[in-house]
Amino acid sequence: MPDTKRTATGVLGGLAGLVGLSAAAGVLIAATVTPAVALTSTAAERAITMFDNLPSVLEIDKLMLPSNFYYTDPATGQPQLMTQFLEQDRTPVNFDQINPVMYDALLSSEDPRYYQHGGIDLIGTTRALLSNAQGGGETQGGSSVSQQYVKNVLIQKCEQNAETVYETDKDGNRVLDEATGQDKVKLTSEQALRQCWVDATTAEGSEGYSRKLQEMRYAIALEQKYSKNDILLGYMNIANFGGITYGIEAAARHYFNTTAANLTVAQAATLAGMVQNPNNYRIDRPGGSIFASDGTSFNKAPDGVIDEGAKLGVLDSLVASGEITEEQKLAAADGYTSTKVRQLYVLSRMLDDGKITREQYVEAAVWPISPDVVEPKTGCANAGGAAYFCQYVKYVILNDAAFGETPDARRDTLQRGGLNVYTTLDPRVQGPAEQAMATYAPSYIEMRQGTTLPNTGRFGSTTVSIEAGSGRVLSMAQNTQFSEDAANSDDWNYSAQVYAGDQTYGNSKGFSAGSTFKLFTLLDWLEKGKSVNETLNGTLRVFKKMTYCGQTSATGATKPTGNFGGDRGRMGTPMQFTASSLNTGYLAMAEKLDYCDIGKVATKMGVIDTYENEPVDMNTLNSVIGTESVSPLAMAEAYATVANNGTYCQPKVIDRVTDSEGSDLPVPQRTCSQVLDPKVAATAAYALQGVMNGGTGAQGKPRDNVPLIGKTGTHEELQSWLIESSTKVATATWAGNVQGGGDIFKTYTADGLRLADIRYRVTRDVQGAANAAYGGDRFASPDADLTKQVLTDLPNVVGKSVDEATKILTDAGFTVEVGGPVDSDQPAGVVAAQNPGAGKVAGGSTVTINPSNGEGIAVPDVSGRSLDDAKKALRSAGFGNVGDGTCTADASLGAQTKAGATNPGAGSVVNRNASITVDYAAAVCGGGGGRGGNNGGGNG
Repeated sequence: MPDTKRTATGVLGGLAGLVGLSAAAGVLIAATVTPAVALTSTAAERAITMFDNLPSVLEIDKLMLPSNFYYTDPATGQPQLMTQFLEQDRTPVNFDQINPVMYDALLSSEDPRYYQHGGIDLIGTTRALLSNAQGGGETQGGSSVSQQYVKNVLIQKCEQNAETVYETDKDGNRVLDEATGQDKVKLTSEQALRQCWVDATTAEGSEGYSRKLQEMRYAIALEQKYSKNDILLGYMNIANFGGITYGIEAAARHYFNTTAANLTVAQAATLAGMVQNPNNYRIDRPGGSIFASDGTSFNKAPDGVIDEGAKLGVLDSLVASGEITEEQKLAAADGYTSTKVRQLYVLSRMLDDGKITREQYVEAAVWPISPDVVEPKTGCANAGGAAYFCQYVKYVILNDAAFGETPDARRDTLQRGGLNVYTTLDPRVQGPAEQAMATYAPSYIEMRQGTTLPNTGRFGSTTVSIEAGSGRVLSMAQNTQFSEDAANSDDWNYSAQVYAGDQTYGNSKGFSAGSTFKLFTLLDWLEKGKSVNETLNGTLRVFKKMTYCGQTSATGATKPTGNFGGDRGRMGTPMQFTASSLNTGYLAMAEKLDYCDIGKVATKMGVIDTYENEPVDMNTLNSVIGTESVSPLAMAEAYATVANNGTYCQPKVIDRVTDSEGSDLPVPQRTCSQVLDPKVAATAAYALQGVMNGGTGAQGKPRDNVPLIGKTGTHEELQSWLIESSTKVATATWAGNVQGGGDIFKTYTADGLRLADIRYRVTRDVQGAANAAYGGDRFASPDADLTKQVLTDLPNVVGKSVDEATKILTDAGFTVEVGGPVDSDQPAGVVAAQNPGAGKVAGGSTVTINPSNGEGIAVPDVSGRSLDDAKKALRSAGFGNVGDGTCTADASLGAQTKAGATNPGAGSVVNRNASITVDYAAAVCGGGGGRGGNNGGGNG
């Protein structure tokens, strides 16, 4: 542990306070600025006044710290690091978390009188000022640790404000580069950061004096406010150790895979030697960290050659004393020679100061510098299979005002703000999601060319799971490998896009939803009070009209919208249409709805058109069946809303955020709200369960007994979906074309799995894992009114013109077919018959109407007349083919006959040339005015 007592010999250094030291500083500056002029008391007084007037209050900002992303281990409840975001890799530690030998190494080499002076080491400072007065180069060192701490604080202040500087015109407007169309950059943010270091360390002439004096002034004030140990610890946590490595804890981890508390003497001396010129002496560049003008590299990893000109007198003396061998010397000096020279200097100072023994000195000197480099776990590329979940979280931070008012402020917060971001990721679901993607979905596959789009298809797939009752995103996995490296932009195995997200949160434009989008038609149907058991005409036909925002107009369709597999459709109910995903069935439902209302259902459930990045505009017939591009995450939440009894919870990926000290910070606002009547949600769930129980989604059902709702979807041969949900967790899986027109139904993986069927395997495994972790309850019972059997009134159109009858039936929701003419007493062209007849029938039924041919005559009622009179009456009515029918014996009639029924019967309308027979009664059948039985002749 360093000596913390200030001795009497330090009185001169401290000068018993600020006034004495100010006077000394004033004399020093006067002497260096006016060397040829005798220093008068007046000049000294003025110099003292100048020094006193320098700013003395240095505001020490919070350190620039990495932001950490965590997930919670369900087994322990403890946070686990996912990754970090940083500009400076730094992990602050407390004073007692650093091995005392590190303090000794630093102070012996940089400020041996640290605990004796009052912030400025006058001996070292005087030497530096006199050297600088001679000019000709960079300012001389000699700063105390307090001054070096001040310098680092000032550098960090500069770095925190460093940003890209653009060229502007005389009016202050940015100048555009004509070649690129982008703003011309005068100074990049990286250049601005480097300039902060240059300005603080290499200012020449009067600027150098001013900087040194300001550092001295701040250092004096600093020591009046903070203890020596606090300042020393502050320096240890802020100092740069090369590249983005800042602070002793990060340096110990990065270079030696250890902690500051466990540094050895040799390691501590190595790190202490680096602070003088961190980037020159860094030991994580095997190819060298120092380069000559001709490109020759120095300070390399061991290569059997010691750098020319290396001052290895310490090792030579140890060889001469017999304490080490020549071989040991060569081994010690071979690797990172320049850094070794600095380390040997530090060790010598430590030995001279009595901080280490001779034995420790020799052991450390002979030790070959052996880095065990651990690169910082930074960025989403280091989040493993959770990289796309990580990227989504990053997009939330970069776009949400909770983390800053401007994009630049939010990016700075992420990179420098020391946030602890506790995410919603659940490894119990995320792990199986990653495994499913790795097992079933290739990162790249050459697809067969489809017929819808002419360009080559790029395959992609993603799966995302969300907690229904909270909106917490539990998992997100993708088939590609994560990379933001521009060198990988043309390699389809890599992507930085989050396929599960949208343009704001993922840089993705989404994918056509196919039949999963039918959910919103089903919900609007139910919200309008319609039953899922109402019978509709779902046959293959042309839908000629649609209602859009209150206006009914022609669809412009000239041919039917097809069904999957060439299904011709059928009369059926929304229950049946949902289970079988029948396009024409859903178009029949939408025919009775307003397309605008369907779009509004999607909007209130968080689904937007991700391609246009605006609310869904359902202005085409086929938008009902999912032509719009949507986000898999949004669709998962929509189905979760149904499973959650109609309560929509905005997706959230962040549970909690704290600062570096553990204090809670604001998080993005996410809310839950009731957007569906629970009766509507329950009835929709009732219909959607049919999809998973024997319907199109059955292949993706996990092998457990957890009740599920779900829906499949395809868009042409391009996209495929499966979304399913328990009452606890919803999972959406998409597999298809990120771009282009590959045929996923005719392309198979190396394992023989059709790309269009990946959705079943992935969703089954992921939802199964979610069910195992979260379970699931029975869904609420459907509403009785929304499940009742429904028949529709069919009007009577007999006697109407064909056009009038067609309009009446069409307006009532029926499909009309005009059959051939029929015999009727109606005028020619007037509807004479309809099938089915007027009454209660299934809604949307096809009604066949037949016009009259004008050749029909109604058979008159001739019963009770004599047979002859009856036949005369029929001939008089216009029938030309009249004969006797069946005779029935009746002795009471004597010589009379009595007509009975005709065939066809009275009132029938038949063609005038039709055969009409008259049944009759007579005393004796077989003669006398009538034909007996069936064999009688005569015509009466």
